[in-house]
Amino acid sequence: MASQFEHKYQEWLQANIDSESNHRRLELLNKGLGHGTVEFLRSVWFPAVGHFDHLLPEWEVRDFNNGYRYLDLAYMPGGTKGGIEIQGYASHARDLDVRRFKDLCRRHCLLSLDGWMLLPVAYPSITDEPQQCQQLVLAFIGKFISSDVPSQLISSEAETLRLARRLLRPITPLELADHLRVSDRHARRILYKLVELQLLEVSSGHQRCRTFKIRL
Repeated sequence: MASQFEHKYQEWLQANIDSESNHRRLELLNKGLGHGTVEFLRSVWFPAVGHFDHLLPEWEVRDFNNGYRYLDLAYMPGGTKGGIEIQGYASHARDLDVRRFKDLCRRHCLLSLDGWMLLPVAYPSITDEPQQCQQLVLAFIGKFISSDVPSQLISSEAETLRLARRLLRPITPLELADHLRVSDRHARRILYKLVELQLLEVSSGHQRCRTFKIRL
């Protein structure tokens, strides 16, 4: 997985460099991405998603003072606006003075008002809780491309997978039954089928599985 990540990462970064004509963003890309961003991609994004489609590093946005700011990562399938910001502990917590704190809040406000959905990720969470971050990423992606499911799934299976991606916790058969308006037994059959296809996995329960979650 490590060598596969390095190859895909370098290929993706170079493609962004080759296609960029904006000299400001190009300069940032040529310097390389920050340590926190690379670790997020290595430990969280790539294991959860498996590719870098629609993901743009050091994405330039305008602020209300006619200046420029840069998102660590922009996720923009179909022209939608998703932004991912890696929050380093030292720079955003221990050493954050009042001026920088106000600027950070203003930055997030301006991006939200401009239609961006933001996903701030704390660097310690990347290193200490990567699987929880992966679940967040899948839920984040689900807000934009909930229809991105394997083509061989029937409609009820596809909708089950979309629902599981949107939630930040495991799903129960009863929840699925209510969502699909089917019986509890039928909901269980759908969930077990997705486990067989290695799209879901059992989260709790052994002889009788109680909850299911996205397989990472």
